Amino acid sequence: MNINISKASRNPEELPKIYLAKSTKDLQKAAFSKTELEYIKKQFDEKKQPVILNSFPKWTYIIWIETEKENHIVKEKIRRAAGSLYSTIKENKHQEIIISDLSNNAEFALAFTEGLALSHYQFIKYYSNPEKKKNYLGNIYLQSTLIDDEQISELNILIDSVFKTKDLVNEPVSFLNAEKLSSEIEKLGEEAGFDVEVFNKKKIESLKMNGLLTVNKGSIDPPTFTILTYKPKGAINKKPFVLVGKGVVYDTGGMNIKTGNYLDTMKSDMAGAAAVAGTMYAVAKSRIPVYIIGLIPATDNRLNGNAYVPDDIIKMHSGTTVEVRNTDAEGRLILADALSYAKKYNPELVIDLATLTGSAHAAIGDLGIVAMSNVKDDQFEQLKVSGNNVYERIVEFPLWEEYDEMLKSDIADLKNIGGHEAGAITAAKFLEHFTDYPWIHMDIAGSAFLGKQDNYRGVGSTAVGVRLLFDFFNSQL
Repeated sequence: MNINISKASRNPEELPKIYLAKSTKDLQKAAFSKTELEYIKKQFDEKKQPVILNSFPKWTYIIWIETEKENHIVKEKIRRAAGSLYSTIKENKHQEIIISDLSNNAEFALAFTEGLALSHYQFIKYYSNPEKKKNYLGNIYLQSTLIDDEQISELNILIDSVFKTKDLVNEPVSFLNAEKLSSEIEKLGEEAGFDVEVFNKKKIESLKMNGLLTVNKGSIDPPTFTILTYKPKGAINKKPFVLVGKGVVYDTGGMNIKTGNYLDTMKSDMAGAAAVAGTMYAVAKSRIPVYIIGLIPATDNRLNGNAYVPDDIIKMHSGTTVEVRNTDAEGRLILADALSYAKKYNPELVIDLATLTGSAHAAIGDLGIVAMSNVKDDQFEQLKVSGNNVYERIVEFPLWEEYDEMLKSDIADLKNIGGHEAGAITAAKFLEHFTDYPWIHMDIAGSAFLGKQDNYRGVGSTAVGVRLLFDFFNSQL
């Protein structure tokens, strides 16, 4: 499944080639015959659709770059053009392909290459004969005088990080329980160069992380709490950025059990945890000089005779007491312990990622991320810019203090759900109680996992958050 991007050091005539051009004038630089140019010009004038030429044995593809819209929208259209073309490339069984940038724009060429490479992802390990399912494309050669080896290396690392993240999310709980998730993260740390420490159940008990322990009561598998640390020499920040990822490896809903197809895809309820691991992998392997810590509380949420129930009271890691009103609001309980633990680092900024609420999904579908913050500063604005850059767009919801009223309990400090309205907001308000530092909450419930193919995003896990945070940390330099 691996795909490699490199600069084109040769130009063999027999290899298929993709030309990126703004107009037919750009094609004067390429070796087209007069007849071919006339045909291409006619196609451009009529509909500006991609042009495919088959001069056996060579295939040629021409993609038109339209630049009338905002830059981030143009780049997304280019990625999606690449994703659409990938199906043809797959059908034609190309193993290698050249991308020739005649648009003279490095951003556009990289966006197209990214879209093509991301489209290559497959999760096929559970087929009886996965070799028969494999995509053919293995090498992408990029022709551009504006793109250097460092940019290509960084893109290769990012694509690999996205694929590794997708693999984690797509794995079923029969393979990936909490302990296995932690061990897979340890492997990523060894490969990329960040430290990993895993707390077992006994250690978690000693820390009184009772939100995590309570959710785990219905499971036959123990919970884990994994700490990822990347602290390079010469890091630009003394206080760390802390990433917190929800690691519910499977969510039945507990005693408030999910019914019907609401159980489908619940293996993906650890997409936030996977995004944290994938981001750490990308940043560390790219040697970005930013000090980052990742915190991943992990368990499944199942039910047995010892499972927690509505009306239970939990004394959290922070000392706050919580009345359980719904066992399917478990993600916020394990995140709350992690957010409380994050205080020990005196963080520059904490960002949590979680498939937290159906409310967020209902509000904006699978097209973006619902986010809220207790700060209004440049960091949040930059995160939104990064979201636009990679087209994992952020929609900001309010955190008005009136929403706190919905979380008041008659017998404890808080209850774990609000009312029927504003579910994404009250979930964030619950988490806010466990923070005393700059904090951004990202609810990725809608965009983390897709039930059907969506261009280069694919089907299944999207690894949402990895490309966004990688762009964000690069922007800190």
